[in-house]
Amino acid sequence: MRDLGLKTTRNVADQTAYYAVRMPKYRKRVLSDAAADRLRGLLREMAHANGVEILALEVQPDHVHRVFSPPPAIAPSLTIQWFKERSARSLFAELPSLRRVPCPGHLWEPSFSGGTAGQVSAPTIRRSIERAAHVRTRRE
Repeated sequence: MRDLGLKTTRNVADQTAYYAVRMPKYRKRVLSDAAADRLRGLLREMAHANGVEILALEVQPDHVHRVFSPPPAIAPSLTIQWFKERSARSLFAELPSLRRVPCPGHLWEPSFSGGTAGQVSAPTIRRSIERAAHVRTRRE
């Protein structure tokens, strides 16, 4: 996985990556060979078009792992939704046999697993906040 660089806008400096796992409906093993290759390409195309950086991507027959870093102004849940909608629509159009496999007309499970990753760990942040509170208390 590539290092996470600082992304900035006029008002925000952000250095966060998000991790998402998405599964085909009923965890069917449909993402192999042509479907997996095309899905990788679609994800990279969607990411590039929306300013999202894909830091790591792994497509397994029954799930997809993705670590990504969107621009600070774009909610990570929105990029996950884009991924779900656009990839299903495109894969169904390009690989019609895929439309019937998991559940007619549905490729992805409605839920996903997700998390965050950044350059600073949660314990480091907690210590920083505790130190700031300690310094403020000493001043008062």
